[in-house]
Amino acid sequence: MTVEHGTGTGVHAADSLTADGLTVADVSVAYRRDEFVVRGASFEVPRGDVVALLGPSGCGKSTLLRAIAGLEPLASGTVSWGGEDLARVPPHRREFGLVFQDGQLFSHRSVAENIAYGLRVQRMARAERETRVAELLELVGLPGYGARAVTELSGGQRQRVALARALAPSPRLLLLDEPLSALDRELRDRLALDLAELLRGTGTTAILVTHDESEAGTIANRVLRMRDGRIDS
Repeated sequence: MTVEHGTGTGVHAADSLTADGLTVADVSVAYRRDEFVVRGASFEVPRGDVVALLGPSGCGKSTLLRAIAGLEPLASGTVSWGGEDLARVPPHRREFGLVFQDGQLFSHRSVAENIAYGLRVQRMARAERETRVAELLELVGLPGYGARAVTELSGGQRQRVALARALAPSPRLLLLDEPLSALDRELRDRLALDLAELLRGTGTTAILVTHDESEAGTIANRVLRMRDGRIDS
C-alpha cells in the first residue's frame, strides 16, 4: 500500500482538472470572513481511488469533506468532478454518498427501508429495488436483516447499514466522515478491513476522514495529512 503525504497530488487553480474524478483546487473555507478553517487545499481523486484525509480533531478535515459535498460554502477555490465546476450544483444533485460517524439512520424504518431510501428517490421499480437491497445486505455481511428494526442492531451493524444505504444509488463519490470512530478498537479494526475490501471490490471512489493512522493506512490507497487547515506538502 502506497502512503503519500500530499506530495505530487496538489493542483493549483485551473492548472489541472481530473478528466474522470474529483479535483479540489485551492479551496478555502471560513466560518467568518477572517476565520479560515481550511486554507488552500488542493488534491485530486481519480475514479476508483480511496483517499484518506488524516489529522487531529479541529484540523479542518471534516469541514473540507462537507465543502466537497456542498454542505459548506467555499470562501475561494473550486470543487470539480470530471472537469465540471460544482459551484452551482446543490448537494443532492452531486451524486455523492455520505456516511457519518453516527450513521444517521431513520430509526422508524426497517433496515431494508433505510437502504432503499435513495432508490425510492431515484424512482427505481419495486422489484429492482428489492433485488438491489438484497445484494447490498449480502455485500455488507447482513443477509436476512432487511426486516429488522435499526434500533435492534449493534453499533457495527448500524454502520454497515449506513454504508449500504450510501452505496445503494451507486454514487460517483463516497464521503466517509469518521465512520468507525464510535466503535470499540477490536470492532473498528475488523470493520476497517471489511470496508477496505468492500470499496476495492466495488471500485468505489471515496474520501475517508479519520484521525486514526492505522485506519487510514488500512482503508485508503493514498493518505493526505492535514494540519491547521492545510494539507501538508
